[in-house]
Amino acid sequence: MDAPTTLAQWLRSFVPARPAIARREILVSGVGAWIGLFLAFEISRWTLGLDIPWFVAPMGASAVLLFAVPSSPLAQPWSIVGGNLVAATIGVACARWIPESGLAAAVAGATAIMTMFALRCLHPPSGAVALTAVLGGPAITKLGFAFVLSPVLVDSLALLAAALAYNVAVGRRYPHGAAPHPHPHQTKDEPPSARLGPTVQDVGAVLAQHRELLDITAEDLEELVAEAEARAYARRFGDVLCADIMSRDVVTARPTMTSQQAWSLMLKHRVKALPVVDNEGNGTLVGIVTMHDFFVGYAAARDVGQGADATVRRMMTTQVITARPEQPIVELISLFSDGGRHHLPVIDARHRLVGMVTQSDMVAALYRMGLEARRGPVAAAAAPAALPMA
Repeated sequence: MDAPTTLAQWLRSFVPARPAIARREILVSGVGAWIGLFLAFEISRWTLGLDIPWFVAPMGASAVLLFAVPSSPLAQPWSIVGGNLVAATIGVACARWIPESGLAAAVAGATAIMTMFALRCLHPPSGAVALTAVLGGPAITKLGFAFVLSPVLVDSLALLAAALAYNVAVGRRYPHGAAPHPHPHQTKDEPPSARLGPTVQDVGAVLAQHRELLDITAEDLEELVAEAEARAYARRFGDVLCADIMSRDVVTARPTMTSQQAWSLMLKHRVKALPVVDNEGNGTLVGIVTMHDFFVGYAAARDVGQGADATVRRMMTTQVITARPEQPIVELISLFSDGGRHHLPVIDARHRLVGMVTQSDMVAALYRMGLEARRGPVAAAAAPAALPMA
């Protein structure tokens, strides 16, 4: 590679790639920063009784994190509150005990960074808070350690309160902890989808090998990898739909059936769930009764003296997770593997039952898809090579 090409590539690396962010998110970030900064500035002016433009700098930087990238580990509540308190305290101490301002500012900034790392509250704008405590002028010097409480703590809490309320209001996950993935069986085993492929521990080990801070958590990175794998799988096998694998001759129950009648249907057809359709004969799905629902419902009915005369309406689950005929089956994998589902009724646009997809259907379909995927390269290798043209 020639020198000009290498230089051009090096210069292009100065500009980051365009972020994949929707215009709505840009607007949401700007409006949130306006609300948070206005609140923080007004509180600062009220507590000190004068305009303090020097304090807009660190709070403005904090607003970028809290409202533009609230998923960053650097933007979490403890990061802003703990980071600003640590930095302000160190800055005031350096201003008092180190007479030369330049040296005091440098020591304050460096010490604040190392302390924030140790206390897990790294927040880049806190570096500006530390410098403000040293170089802020007579008003800050007069405040002394009171500067840590007002305006630093007051403004930090005000900005954080605005970020908490605003980010939740616009549908963001903030504070940005790991997304909950409850195990359906409440055991220590990993969910089935996590037993193969990268785990949080794998991702954490790779991040540790970099020996530098990357602005993303291991949990978020694992989630991104899993979603990317799912998209790649859907791109490869997404043409198989629920309509292709579902059972169409479905055994159903009615809400007015007795528990004994429903149980007899399960035994006769050797099924573990019965979709419940309306009594009017329209085929509209109104619930589902499974073996689990049956035994729990039957026990409750027996306790009140109804026993076998209890109706399906009493036992069935009405909040039914369903699928659509045109839905790719790859979208259902997580419901079956991690969600603990065994049966998914398939309904049309009018909420009428048109089929049922079970774990057995999914296993058979995925097995067939896997065979076809393996057969493709084998068939290509076995095909005769094209003869060269004369």
